[in-house]
Amino acid sequence: YTALHAMLDARQAAGLTQADVASRMGTTVSAVSRLEASLRSEKHSPSFATLRKYAQACGKKLLIQMV
Repeated sequence: YTALHAMLDARQAAGLTQADVASRMGTTVSAVSRLEASLRSEKHSPSFATLRKYAQACGKKLLIQMV
């Protein structure tokens, strides 16, 4: 859930709606909604490319760390 919170925090901090993010990503609102919902489930895992696009749409960079 850490990734989901980070994504939602980034979107909210940028003052963006799902529609805004969808427009910036070149996709639909339902796709953004599914992406955000997919992070609550272990059955679906979005690609790094999709997560990168989401981050860029929110004015952020995707950084993945193993510690």
